Amino acid sequence: MKAETMPQPARFALPAPLQGLTRRRLFWPCATLALLLIINGAFNPNFFSITVKNGHLYGALIDILNRAAPLMLVAIGMTPVIATRGIDISVGAVVAICGAVAASLIGGTLIIQNGTPVYVSQTPMALALLIALGAGLLCGLWNGALVAGAGMQPIVATLILMVAGRGVAQLITEGQIITVYYEPFFIIGNGFLFGLPVALYIVAAVALLMLLLVHRTALGLFIEAVGINPVAARFAGLNARRILIMVYAFCGVCAAIAGLIVASNVKSADGNNAGLLMELDAILAVTLGGTSLAGGRFSLAGSLIGALIIQSLTYAIYSLGVPPEINMVVKSVVVLTVCLMQSDSFRATLLQHLRREPR
Repeated sequence: MKAETMPQPARFALPAPLQGLTRRRLFWPCATLALLLIINGAFNPNFFSITVKNGHLYGALIDILNRAAPLMLVAIGMTPVIATRGIDISVGAVVAICGAVAASLIGGTLIIQNGTPVYVSQTPMALALLIALGAGLLCGLWNGALVAGAGMQPIVATLILMVAGRGVAQLITEGQIITVYYEPFFIIGNGFLFGLPVALYIVAAVALLMLLLVHRTALGLFIEAVGINPVAARFAGLNARRILIMVYAFCGVCAAIAGLIVASNVKSADGNNAGLLMELDAILAVTLGGTSLAGGRFSLAGSLIGALIIQSLTYAIYSLGVPPEINMVVKSVVVLTVCLMQSDSFRATLLQHLRREPR
């Protein structure tokens, strides 16, 4: 007698085109960002609306992009560092140092010109900005020298500057909040150009420069080679130490630019709070963007999307009225979920569980 055929439960399986799409590196970061934007739009009917006032674009989306600019810059600098198996937890302190340097040099002195009181810069603004960027470069070179020259673990080497940097920033500001009165300095963090915030053009310029360097030259391959196996890279003829110093120096310069934007945006320099915990957000942004903490693989575009994810999440938390005391918990849960969904082994385990036939 032929056994009765029992109806088989439907197995969960993604369509083939969708399976290929989910394997793309930027799929999950883009999907997460889109989901957060949809959630924001669901609770705020005017979230996607953009208005024009005095020739400038205003709206929630513009605000997210503008506020994410410093984090995007720090994430751009952090990406090649992590790609070489390193990490830089001093970028927040570098932001504070460079903002303090620029604010203390520019400040603002009230004078009378043609009978009108105006504030002038204590130091030529271009020179002050160059000195601040130079300070960031020196911080990066210091970290690179400790990692590549002294052979220290990256987290230990950058921890030194992370701790000392806050003290240096407070020494520069003498423990006070330095207010900047020189109006041209405000253009960096609050100005508009062709309707968009000036900070976005700065981010675009730095990102484009880095993309050209890693895609149009062999620099990207060199960074990945050092991240995969620095010893093998050295035997292959690469100067791994020089590359390491270079990526940390670049990270320091990016943090310096972010410090200028932060100081310009708030029109002051606070050595104690400027860039506070930004290093953690930058690491999260790079991780969310698909860059491997094990080194050897990185995505600049992914890091930019990761920074936008964090800023969109912050916007959603505040707009939804989530109590401030659980903000970090909510952010951690979302970041954990995204990281798990990016994990190939976790997705495979999850799909295997969904396909399992009920007993």
